[in-house]
Amino acid sequence: MATHTISTAGPNIRTKLPGPNAQKILAGDAKYISPSYTRSYPLVVKRGRGVVIEDVDGNEFLDFSSGIAVVSTGHCHPEVVAAIQKQSAELIHMSGTDFYYESLVTLAERLAKTAPMSGPVRVYYGNSGTEAVEAALKLARYHTKRQGIIAFYGAFHGRTMGALSLTASKPQQRRRFAPLVPGVAHVPYPYVYRRPDGMTESQYSQGCARFIEDRVFKTIMAPEECAAIFIEPIQGEGGYVPAPREFLQELRKICDRHGILLVADEVQSGSGRTGKWWAIQHSEVEPDIITIAKGIASGMPLSVMMARANIMDWVPGSHASTFGGNPVCIAAALATMDVLEREGIRNAEVVGNHILQRLRTWVEKHPMVGDVRGMGLMIGVEIVKDKKTKAMTRDDRDRITQLAFERGVVLLGAGESSIRIAPPLIVTQEQASIAMDVLEECIGIVEKEQK
Repeated sequence: MATHTISTAGPNIRTKLPGPNAQKILAGDAKYISPSYTRSYPLVVKRGRGVVIEDVDGNEFLDFSSGIAVVSTGHCHPEVVAAIQKQSAELIHMSGTDFYYESLVTLAERLAKTAPMSGPVRVYYGNSGTEAVEAALKLARYHTKRQGIIAFYGAFHGRTMGALSLTASKPQQRRRFAPLVPGVAHVPYPYVYRRPDGMTESQYSQGCARFIEDRVFKTIMAPEECAAIFIEPIQGEGGYVPAPREFLQELRKICDRHGILLVADEVQSGSGRTGKWWAIQHSEVEPDIITIAKGIASGMPLSVMMARANIMDWVPGSHASTFGGNPVCIAAALATMDVLEREGIRNAEVVGNHILQRLRTWVEKHPMVGDVRGMGLMIGVEIVKDKKTKAMTRDDRDRITQLAFERGVVLLGAGESSIRIAPPLIVTQEQASIAMDVLEECIGIVEKEQK
C-alpha cells in the first residue's frame, strides 16, 4: 500500500480556501458543534507531519500555532506515535486515582528532575491546563488554610469555574457565568511595552509588584489571608507578554515575607518552548507550585500540577481524576520528553533567536509593528494603528492572520492586537524563514491598505 507523504519545506495551496470538501464540513460544524468555540479562519485539518498540516482538500500549511502550543514535537512525531501504539495495545485505562501502575511513577520521577524548585516534589495528574490550575487552587487553599488568591489582569488560566475566576483576559470568557469563585483579586501585570510614558522598565516592574502590598493588602485582602499568587511567567492569551525578571524576583520576596505560595502557570510557556524546560527558570525564581499541560504530551490530553512535597499534604479523597495520568497519555509524555531533551529545547532556543533577530528589525521597518517580544519559540508581534499612541487594532491583526492562512501559514492572535508565533519545537530555520517571509508580506499588504 502506498503511503501518503506531506512535504516538509513550505506551504502548498491548491484550491480556493475553504475548498469544496472543507465547505461541506463547515456546514456540518455550523449545524452540530457548540457555537462557543472560537475559530479564526476556516481551516479544516485532515493530517499532519512535523510542522506541516494538510487540510481535507489537499492544501498544505506550515503550522506556526502548534495546535495552540500543544504539539511540541510536531504533528505525529514517529517516536510519540510508536509509544502511543505500543501502550494502547497493553493498557489503555485503569484509573491511577484508585489503582497503581508503574508509568505514573516513571513520569513523575522524570518530571521531578526538571522541576524549577529545589527539594523533593510530588505531582498530581489531570487532563488539561484548566484542571491543573483547579488542582493548584485547591491545594493552595488546603495547605495554607487561607482563602485569598491573587491573579493578574490579562491572565488566562482556564475556563472551569475556579480557573475562570483567575482568568482576566477577555470579558466574553466570563460573561454570564457569575458568580465566580470568591476571594480572588486581580492586579496589574507588568506589560512593559504599555508602561506609562517617562517610566523605566525597572520603575514600572517595581510599581506593579508594590501594588500588591501597598494597595491590595492594605485595602481588600489581609496578607495573612492570601493563599497564593498565580502568575504566567509569559502571559499567553494576554498577548505573549513576558514578565520582567526583576518583577518575578520581587514577587517571590512578597510571597516569602507573608507565607504565600507562588504558583507558576506554565501550561503554555512550559515544556521547553522558551529554550528552558520552564519559562520561570530564566528569572532564577523558584515557584512553590507549577502547572503543566499542552506541550508535555504532544497532543494527548495530560496535565500535571507539581508542587513542593511538603505542600502537597492533602489526604486521600481531597482531589482526584478518573482519567488523569492515563497510561497512553503518559507514554506520549515520556516519548515527548525524550525528543525535547535530545533536540527540541535546544532547537527552540536556536531557531527562536533566529526569528527574534529578524523580527526585531520590523519595529523600525514596519509602521504597524509596535513591539516584538518573547523567548525561544514563544514570540509575540504587536500590531498597532499608530506607534506614538500605541493604539491597538484587533481588526488589522486578524486581517494579517487571515492573509497568512490564505498563503499557507497558520498563525493565531493573542491579546488585543498581537500575533503569536509558536511553531513546534522541531521547526527548522528554513521553515521559520519561509513563514516569516509570509508574515512580513501580509503585514506589508495591510499597511498599504491603511494608506
